[in-house]
Amino acid sequence: MRPELIQDVVERALAEDVGSGDVSTEATVAEDALARGLLTQKAPGVMFGIELVQETFRRLDPGVGFELIVHEGRWREGGAALEVEGSARALLTGERTALNFLQRLSGVATMAARAVRAVEGTDVVILDTRKTTPGLRELEKAAVRAGGARNHRRGLYDAILIKENHAALAGGIGEAIRRARERAPDIPLEVECRTLEEVDEALAAGVSLILLDNMSPTQLREAVGHVAGRGELEASGGATLETLRELAETGVDFISVGALTHSAPALDFSLILEPAA
Repeated sequence: MRPELIQDVVERALAEDVGSGDVSTEATVAEDALARGLLTQKAPGVMFGIELVQETFRRLDPGVGFELIVHEGRWREGGAALEVEGSARALLTGERTALNFLQRLSGVATMAARAVRAVEGTDVVILDTRKTTPGLRELEKAAVRAGGARNHRRGLYDAILIKENHAALAGGIGEAIRRARERAPDIPLEVECRTLEEVDEALAAGVSLILLDNMSPTQLREAVGHVAGRGELEASGGATLETLRELAETGVDFISVGALTHSAPALDFSLILEPAA
């Protein structure tokens, strides 16, 4: 993750939470008090986001010290993850912001890891989508990678995806493809198709990556047989952890899962503090 992005999102998050000051901490804890804390993962999953935890506390206490107990980006059942020591006020003030980042990003990484596990043994690649938290996309897509899934488009600028509305407004799939190739010939192009007729139209126009929109497993198998290796196929629409295996076994190449980011439950962490000598 880019250091400047981490610095920016941490600055904004602390401004949102701390505002004019942490009145609870300032009223109860001496300015020169020191504390140590233990960050603990309380549920199975993939921890991700330690850089944001560290940046949060460093913003409040540049001299804070850390000892990483385990590496992030790996599935673990839980347990101690990080020791931290520094200004007691800084640790108390930054606690919620640090945990919010860690719980959110670890939740995304864990969801991605569960999705990858669900299709283990097949050749299917799990993709994320643009259904991310505004302003946090780069962080959430990094968390997806930490969980073992793959990023699809970063945004609207790095790949062309001709969807139903694009085709309708352009006058059809074929015309939309023609315009896209003319305007941006070097940018990767994918076309969303709802029927085999649309698939044929995309293939005839030279498209090699086709998104099969909201098709049932039966329809996906039919499409895989119909295309017969003439292009790569992505299943998209409503995929869940419970349905991923069935979708993967249809023979598609990719499954995009919006739930990796839009519905990932937070992974539970705690930070317990005690006075330091």
